[in-house]
Amino acid sequence: MATPEAGTLRLGTAQGRWVLLATVLGSSMALLDGTVVNVALPRIGEDLGAELAALQWTLNAYLLTLAGLILLGGALGDRYGRRKIFLLGVVWFAAASAACAAAPTIEVLVAARAVQGVGGALLTPGSLAMLQAVFHPDDRSAAVGLWSGLGGVAAAVGPFLGGWLVDGPGWRWIFLLNVPLAALVVVVASRHVPESRDESATGRFDVRGAVLAALALGSITYALTAAGDGLSARVWVTGAAGLLLGAAFVAVERRTPEPMLPLGLFSSRLFTAVNLVTLCVYAAFSGVFFLLVVQLQIVSGFSPLVSGLALVPITVLMLALSARAGRLGKRIGPRLPLTVGPLLCAAGVLLMLRIGPDASYWTDVLPAVTVMGCGMVLLVAPLTATVLAAVEVRHAGIASGVNNAAARAAGLLAVAALPALAGLSGDDYRVPAAVDSAFRTAMLICAGLLVTGGLTAFATVRGNVLTAEDHPVAEPDCRYACGTNAPPLDPGHLTTDGASGRTTEGPATGTAAGPS
Repeated sequence: MATPEAGTLRLGTAQGRWVLLATVLGSSMALLDGTVVNVALPRIGEDLGAELAALQWTLNAYLLTLAGLILLGGALGDRYGRRKIFLLGVVWFAAASAACAAAPTIEVLVAARAVQGVGGALLTPGSLAMLQAVFHPDDRSAAVGLWSGLGGVAAAVGPFLGGWLVDGPGWRWIFLLNVPLAALVVVVASRHVPESRDESATGRFDVRGAVLAALALGSITYALTAAGDGLSARVWVTGAAGLLLGAAFVAVERRTPEPMLPLGLFSSRLFTAVNLVTLCVYAAFSGVFFLLVVQLQIVSGFSPLVSGLALVPITVLMLALSARAGRLGKRIGPRLPLTVGPLLCAAGVLLMLRIGPDASYWTDVLPAVTVMGCGMVLLVAPLTATVLAAVEVRHAGIASGVNNAAARAAGLLAVAALPALAGLSGDDYRVPAAVDSAFRTAMLICAGLLVTGGLTAFATVRGNVLTAEDHPVAEPDCRYACGTNAPPLDPGHLTTDGASGRTTEGPATGTAAGPS
């Protein structure tokens, strides 16, 4: 088969359809893994005798390596070939998934999840980047639209599939599912996806920055997680070490010629403000999706299958309305959506306070997740578009990647801190009364974060920043995890490019049940 030149492949050809299939399957593999892990947490804890802190690390080990390395993964694809790094990530992810499925102890599972996050960091940037690189410019929007739409189907199927697997064959199958899927991706991509790379990519990789970022996040996450058992000397030491490593990361990024995180981006007040909004709202989303599934299973007595399905309305709303929300944000400007969206989400979270021991799905759960889903529809599209509009066109890809990393880090820290702030630790997650009390406290905290995000947007975002006359929204070059900023319905996550009104998919951060 003749290999087409970069940017010439047409979507209507047989090879174009194969390329689309490979990227959809690859991203769906990570997406499915994310959407089902939260649903399985109570059963994993029961089978492996794990305490709450260990279950937190089941999520956070993956998020930690993914958030710390995802920008580096995009740079590796640029340098050595996007298909090559994508396939490496797929194989890596599958091997780690098999290790997760075979884990005899919670410690082995956590370690395997961290390794899985490395595979995700290699896989995630390449999926969308390959579409952008190989398809003809006239077909790119259609290809990305199909890719995100089919990814949305995976997001909707994930909770149902995860709940069915946990109730049936067992939680280990949520990881084993990745192995045959990865084998299919490798076969299709190897035969049909042309290689592409950035011929102008030069300079060294910012490995020191990536390592320092991961160590800083890891130390702070450990301190926040351990704080649930009391403020011991260990907590203070690791917390202080995390802050010092964070300061070292900033110092290194200032002096590195080609930094992983270009600090100059934050000279834009708008870019800084929108990332602060991202931190607030994604921390809240991650906290809600982490604890809601536990509340539904332990307190309300829902099965894993029903608990997973509880969040499907959010995915359906995102699929149905994200493109319209993107067009609305472009027409009226992002200030109103970025203000009203988080406030509407906060209202949905407060409605979740009705979910208790005698909760009904139809009268208690569905109204809450529907209101929250409507807020997310309003919020996500303008958030992505404003991030891109805040920087010059040439920085669009890295700006998107930085915003994605901010969302992942927010989810990581929220899952670590919320149980401690809510008074949940040890084996308390198995005690309905303790879970119920902590859930109510945590939902109030999450609602506060969402209100803070909305008020920050109202105070800092200009109403006309997305209008073409004032500041054309950049089309991302998709070098560094472009298009992966999305609400933690998983790692998957649908988001819309406000410039084009098209829906794209986001990580990970792993998921209708929270980040993976």
